[in-house]
Amino acid sequence: MKIRDIAAVLLVVSIWGFNFVVVKVGLREVPPLLLGALRFLLVAFPAVFFLRRPPRFGLVMLYGLVMFGMQFAFLFVGMHLGVSAGLASLALQIQAFFTILLASLWLKERPTPLQLIGCLVAAAGLVVVGVHVGGDVTLAGLACLMVAAAAWAVANLMSKAIGKVEMLALVAWGGLAAPVPLLAASLVFEGPATVLHAVTHMSPVAWGAIAYSVYPSTLVSYTIWSALLNRYPVSTVAPFTLLVPIVGIASSALVLHEQISSWKVLAAVLVLAGLMLNVFGPRLAARRLRVAATSNA
Repeated sequence: MKIRDIAAVLLVVSIWGFNFVVVKVGLREVPPLLLGALRFLLVAFPAVFFLRRPPRFGLVMLYGLVMFGMQFAFLFVGMHLGVSAGLASLALQIQAFFTILLASLWLKERPTPLQLIGCLVAAAGLVVVGVHVGGDVTLAGLACLMVAAAAWAVANLMSKAIGKVEMLALVAWGGLAAPVPLLAASLVFEGPATVLHAVTHMSPVAWGAIAYSVYPSTLVSYTIWSALLNRYPVSTVAPFTLLVPIVGIASSALVLHEQISSWKVLAAVLVLAGLMLNVFGPRLAARRLRVAATSNA
């Protein structure tokens, strides 16, 4: 990759990692379901007026409902229920292993032995987090994060079914499916009085948190990411997402003063090691096959 493209991809993963801190700040004033509704209302409008509607629109809307409506509802609720920003950025990465599991069940894609080992290693990291429930992680919050990760995994398979499509258009049009159900859920579970009070009493800090989630974290970052995927193979760009939880944990410690204890370091090492085996495992297995074939020849 060119130096400017490396700088661009590092900027994107930094924006995404720091977004967990921004969300945590926003949740101090805005209830989680309402926060999700406002975010995707502004993601979709006015962008949908300038971006061509993707093909297979019904599937795109279903994708948006799962990816943006369901995933972010449970992510924001989980963080509201007590999962710190740094741990949320780490736990959500379990979506990679849910994706492997679902792909093996629905698409009959066989995971490599290294990917299976990666799943077990990452699961050990989650066990470490689960053992330390209390303080900046709650059992209910962690359970919501797992549902969010599972929703992301389902959406990954939907994205594969949609096929090749411009990523920013998929995000904007898919985001169109999220605001109404999120707002309805907010009115039911958070209450009309809470919703009205939050909207009419939001400080500039809360509006700034929403703006950050909409513009740098979604519209700008996905535009850059899409351009990088068009320029380089997915296998070159995708591994950089391993840096997102590192940025999330570091920024939450710097900005929110969340303590980085030894068990968090252990959990992060295990989950990230499992992710690395998942990302690089198929490549290593393919290389071994090529070496074996060359040797036999």
